[in-house]
Amino acid sequence: MEEQNNKKGFIERLKSGLAKTRKLLLTDVDDIILGSKEIGQALFDELEEALIAADVGPAFTGELIESLKGKVKRKELGSPEILRKALRETMREILRRNEAPLRIPSDRIYTIMVIGVNGTGKTTTIGKLARILKGEGHGVTLVAADTFRAAAIEQLDAWAKRAAVPLIRQAANADPAAVVFDALRAAKTGRPGVVIIDTAGRLHTKVNLMEELKKMKRIMARELPGAPHEVLLVLDATTGQNAIAQARMFRDEIGVTGLILTKLDGTSKGGVVVRIAQELDIPLRYIGVGEQPDDLRPFRADEFVEALFTPNER
Repeated sequence: MEEQNNKKGFIERLKSGLAKTRKLLLTDVDDIILGSKEIGQALFDELEEALIAADVGPAFTGELIESLKGKVKRKELGSPEILRKALRETMREILRRNEAPLRIPSDRIYTIMVIGVNGTGKTTTIGKLARILKGEGHGVTLVAADTFRAAAIEQLDAWAKRAAVPLIRQAANADPAAVVFDALRAAKTGRPGVVIIDTAGRLHTKVNLMEELKKMKRIMARELPGAPHEVLLVLDATTGQNAIAQARMFRDEIGVTGLILTKLDGTSKGGVVVRIAQELDIPLRYIGVGEQPDDLRPFRADEFVEALFTPNER
């Protein structure tokens, strides 16, 4: 019962968080649809403009428009009102392709390297993730490898205490790869569990950052074959198209196995979730809608589409 209430509460927070996106996307779409007497090229042109403005991206927009045109030819669209349903189902279909919850084995050490630029909520997200995984029965250890920001180490320490999990850390400005080395050596002497590694995100030194992350990956692979088992990229939904650019950069330079999209609460750029799914083809693992520990949840396409198309309860 508690899990059901938590789920319902999260969906309501997601609906509330997506209110600005819903207003931007659906108000324009409804005006276009309901204001049209017939389904033709003029309607499709207006719809295309509204969708791109809502940050869902040209690839999704193009796929949707072509799908709708095909339905018109097959006489499956009898009235403009049906277009909204088609928009909803096309969005659901695309998002389902990238719905991929994290699957963690319980019989061995499982390493998660968390990357992303400063300001995305990366350290906070790691704290919430630790809480989730511990609640699922996993042993969890946090690793403070963002050693260039003393505040990041202290913040992660606070989350470790809140989740009641151990933290491996060194002094500020220590070599991040050395912290990771110590963490894996310690993990191999203990029980199986999840090792979550926080990393730096100083984008103004992009080359140095990428080399540092690559070095950490090499150390992990050397100490534990197959590591890192997961490379999670944390993106800030409020940055819209910048999130896409960041995802491409980290994917191409480091390799990304999953995404966490934060700050969906209150943004008008929630449509970027659809764009990320369509253009990057990287699994969406989790989404975040606030600062509370329960505000991070596994991504579910049906929940997201329901929240985007249905106003929250009053």
